[in-house]
Amino acid sequence: MPTDLASVIRPVSEPRVVDGAYSDDQHARMIDVVRREGPWQLILAQHFASAEEVIATMSGAMPEGVTPTFDMFLTPTFRGYFAKYGTCLYPELEDCFHNSDFLARARSYWNADYARPDNMLFNIQGPAHSYDPAHLDATQFRGIDQKNTPIWLMNTMTKSGLFQHWLMKKAQVIAWFYKGTIGGGFTYWPQGPLAEPKRLAAPMWNRAVVVQNEMMYHRGEANGPIDQRLPKGLAFESLFEADPAVADGWQITTAGDVIQKIPASEMRFLVHWGAEVYSDFDELKMVMEHSDDLTHDQVFDMFIADMRARGHSFEVPTDPLRDRDFIKLLTGIYDLGTPRIYPAEAPGPHQEQLAA
Repeated sequence: MPTDLASVIRPVSEPRVVDGAYSDDQHARMIDVVRREGPWQLILAQHFASAEEVIATMSGAMPEGVTPTFDMFLTPTFRGYFAKYGTCLYPELEDCFHNSDFLARARSYWNADYARPDNMLFNIQGPAHSYDPAHLDATQFRGIDQKNTPIWLMNTMTKSGLFQHWLMKKAQVIAWFYKGTIGGGFTYWPQGPLAEPKRLAAPMWNRAVVVQNEMMYHRGEANGPIDQRLPKGLAFESLFEADPAVADGWQITTAGDVIQKIPASEMRFLVHWGAEVYSDFDELKMVMEHSDDLTHDQVFDMFIADMRARGHSFEVPTDPLRDRDFIKLLTGIYDLGTPRIYPAEAPGPHQEQLAA
């Protein structure tokens, strides 16, 4: 792993732990929305067009000669949104999204004047493996965000260190609701992927961290009984929803067939609130007026110039956003590899696969 690139991937501040992030009433309303508005798709199905894009988003590359497939990354972790594009999607959750306490924490985390809520998503799962070696959340740059750019490209931009000038300031409040007793914690590398990790251990009920997760390698840890972590019949099109036969139960279905029932005691619910942050009014004005935005052409021109300066020869693809060979090339050059150190209590994915 190149130490010069590894030094780039560090958050502006250490994560700050928050206990009691939401009221009981807010939590109940969020769960009501999840039960009412489901079913929910796999994270994998929502964000990636190829296995190469998954690899580019995570840390680490496939061994030489191994062709990646979606099945290699398939875990029963599902996602939905409470707010997108700065807009709350469910009126009963507006106080959760337009959260004065979270905004104050985001400003304090950056020592900035302004913050604006941007999105609010949730991950929901029962027992699940974690084959993620560690990843970065979707980074955002001025002119380059999830509305116009796949996640793999934004994260590769981050790892390259070439685009720091355009990096958007972001802060998240990530909260967990998990009563299970097996796994389910959070491992993170605040001093960069070459340094010792830190972790929050489960059970974590209504515990949160204020973070800059797009500049800090992190991973959710495996949770639940090992023999229940990969339900038979799990597929790319599987869905997560309320169990109609159990008041607080959940289930996973594939093509309409129930493949797993999940009791409330084993359900792990993560709520991810995110905000844009601006140091001062000048930065706010620059972002809102798009006076210093990147374009895709600029991004690929900078990548191509840098790769050629490093001595790499290649053909420029006609569709660099989706060309699998070009994605593999970028990953091979700019990927930082997996972190060197994992907590003994939460071993990396290779050890977990052996244990499974």
